[in-house]
Amino acid sequence: MAREAARVEHRGSGGATRRLRGVRGRAPVPAGELDRVIHERVRLGIVSALAVTETMSFNELKKLLRATDGNLSVHARKLEEAQYVSCTKRFDGRVPRTEYRLTALGRRSLERYLDHMEALIRATRAR
Repeated sequence: MAREAARVEHRGSGGATRRLRGVRGRAPVPAGELDRVIHERVRLGIVSALAVTETMSFNELKKLLRATDGNLSVHARKLEEAQYVSCTKRFDGRVPRTEYRLTALGRRSLERYLDHMEALIRATRAR
């Protein structure tokens, strides 16, 4: 993906203005306005895992993230509501199987989130 600078001004706590870089073709997210859906630890873990694996079952995610059933379920539902992940439920015999897949919107949102975090890291290191 070709990257071009898209400038966003960020006024730090000391009043100084810093410029953060965004990605061409996307509206840059102003500093301090992270995607709150993705930013939470378990949800970030879910979308990150799904970004590198086509599908994962509920149990695979639960084990990977060391989450409880209830905790994972709540966070996965929040990602579903945002249309960042899709959920497919089926049965293997009598055993229920829930699988998750990252949607195109979820992938773009994760990329935007990571770009924003990289810009924050660069700005912090430049100080």
